[in-house]
Amino acid sequence: MRAGPRPLPLHLMTHASTMISSRAALPLLKSGSLPWKPHLAEAAKALQTSLDAAGPDAVKLLDHAIAAEGTRRHDAFLAGIDAYRHHPYRRVLPSVPVAWRQGTTRLLDYRHPDTAPDAPPVLVVPSLINRAYILDLSAKRSLMRYMADKGLAPFLVDWDAPGPEESRFTLTDYIAGRLEAALDKVVELTGRKPAVVGYCMGGLLALALAQRRPDSVSALVLLATPFEFMAGREANAAMMRALAAPLGGLIDANGTAPVDMLQSMFAGLDPGLAARKFMAFARLRRASARARDFVALEDWANDGVDLAGPVARECLFGWYGDNTPPLGRWMVGGTPIRPEEVAVPALLMIPHRDRIVPPMSALPLAERLRNAKLLMLSGGHVGMLTGPRAKTDVYGPLVRWLRRNIKP
Repeated sequence: MRAGPRPLPLHLMTHASTMISSRAALPLLKSGSLPWKPHLAEAAKALQTSLDAAGPDAVKLLDHAIAAEGTRRHDAFLAGIDAYRHHPYRRVLPSVPVAWRQGTTRLLDYRHPDTAPDAPPVLVVPSLINRAYILDLSAKRSLMRYMADKGLAPFLVDWDAPGPEESRFTLTDYIAGRLEAALDKVVELTGRKPAVVGYCMGGLLALALAQRRPDSVSALVLLATPFEFMAGREANAAMMRALAAPLGGLIDANGTAPVDMLQSMFAGLDPGLAARKFMAFARLRRASARARDFVALEDWANDGVDLAGPVARECLFGWYGDNTPPLGRWMVGGTPIRPEEVAVPALLMIPHRDRIVPPMSALPLAERLRNAKLLMLSGGHVGMLTGPRAKTDVYGPLVRWLRRNIKP
């Protein structure tokens, strides 16, 4: 049985407290002191008028109705969680050869046995936080296998969870050490300079790689990659700076940033999302394709890994707290990472409805890269890779761009 959605206690308590708080507001409604948002003022006035006309028991009846609706919604949430945890789907895909390994890091070779020797190579870099198989989620939702089917030579970096060695890693260790070694292996195996494709946090790692190794990278693709971390979220940055001491202490004591701590932060971006998702899932037919797709994606989302302690400090307090990348203060190997210094052709694919990396966070890269093409998408952060329009909106345009821009 599955353990998710993680962190389960947080999701359950958030939803329960939301339902309870609906009833807690009733005394304020009765006294007329409940503050309403401007766009709700007219509806609130109409509600108060109808309650006054309904008689002295109206508020009590409304309280009972709200309690019943809250219980119904919470039961539906629990039913969705139970259906997910007991769903029979399991991810089963053909195994992929390991081309290179160092510590917990692997380089997966997705080339077909009949791939042409001169096929354009692509090195794909995922985030350090979530598992790499978001890029190979299922037979129908796999960017890696799609690229291979289209005649490219794709390789995927699989970071895995940090082991004893990696738990001490900085971003420099991952980029100048592991990622550059993986790049060298791709060049060795294919005899060509690959394009580097980075997704989310992996896009920043790919950006640094392209700047550090211009001799070995032919093109750069950034998928939903953050850069301006304070764009529209200045309050979050202030909160992260305020939490630096207590969170830093937790990270130092644990050696890593625990995955449930990271998941809690993502959940804070939309506290009601889990309830909406699982209530909708409870209404799906268990054997339907939509139900299987939901479970596949949730399995990945709940399969995150801890983040190495020094890396967590760089990301949480450097990127999110102090906005170091756009200020030129994010250093890798003692050198500031500056998009202006990357001269290879670049493609940015940015989803309009991305809550994790809002467009205003990703768009500055399009202005600062010297040779960039921008493609705005209609989907969200994860849906761009796994949604029903992923092949049409992302996979196809990406492969066509790669074929035009990976040089012999």
